[in-house]
Amino acid sequence: MAPQSHPFIPETAFVLGAGLGTRLKALTQRLPKPLIPVENRPLITHAFDHLIASGVRRFVVNTHWLSAEYARAFPEAMHAGCPLQFVDEQPVVLETAGGLKNAEPLLRNRPFVVYNGDILTDLPLRRIFDAHHASGNEVTLVLRSHGGPLQVSWDAASGRVTDIGCRIRPDHPASFLFTGVYVVEPEFLARIPPGQKLGVVPVFIEMIRAGAALGGVCVDEGEWWDLGTREQYLAVHQARAGNGPWISPDAVVDPNAELRGATAVGAGAVIGAGCILDHCILWPGARIEPGSRLSRCIVTGSQPVHGTHCDADL
Repeated sequence: MAPQSHPFIPETAFVLGAGLGTRLKALTQRLPKPLIPVENRPLITHAFDHLIASGVRRFVVNTHWLSAEYARAFPEAMHAGCPLQFVDEQPVVLETAGGLKNAEPLLRNRPFVVYNGDILTDLPLRRIFDAHHASGNEVTLVLRSHGGPLQVSWDAASGRVTDIGCRIRPDHPASFLFTGVYVVEPEFLARIPPGQKLGVVPVFIEMIRAGAALGGVCVDEGEWWDLGTREQYLAVHQARAGNGPWISPDAVVDPNAELRGATAVGAGAVIGAGCILDHCILWPGARIEPGSRLSRCIVTGSQPVHGTHCDADL
């Protein structure tokens, strides 16, 4: 009997945690976007769990904005038994390519997966890993044909990405969404100049022009969300309401309070008598005074909330 081949699974994931979160500015004044609570736990832990379930065993996370919050969230630098290594980018954020180059020593000269820290998805990663390994690509971008801005041109026959953002062929339609997940061979890092603030798309464009193996795989099954705006943040909870209710065991909810819709109540939150909360997200320590009525509000816990509020960040 012929020996069975082992599946290709990258050991390491580089998870992007250094973004400024400017579209969620009212919320990211308190936390980096990858640490905002989703279903009562930091968004980035959903990424960690997704990757761990697919066989990834260690994480490198770049940080910049409010970087000390990562140490508070992960005081032992571990998650589910897997080590976390944080690389703080100061005084300026280096963007994606610059961040990858900065973390190069921790990536161990082996294939790795890159995963945006501000998305929530259940993409079939094992199948994506297999597709990358079989293709011989230097980089394989995970694409979708719907669900957001369509900025990537991809030739299904060859499996190659032919343009991003119509930079090479303005007349060539861009029909695919880039999910922010991609699998990378270590030689890609040699394309990035050290010590520079640089996004990854310019590097990809140069690969396309040079005829390098920048590939893609289109995966339309599963769910994918970009939590870039408060509307998307609320919509994720609404779409996943079947997983709720999300009420922390140590939250205090008065028996005469009413929680409606996809409401999440974080650790140590207090909701007073007669409150009505409809589709709200309460961060740890939030305090809602008796008789308050909130609809589609995000309460960060910075101060007690009272009265009637709709579509507000409090």
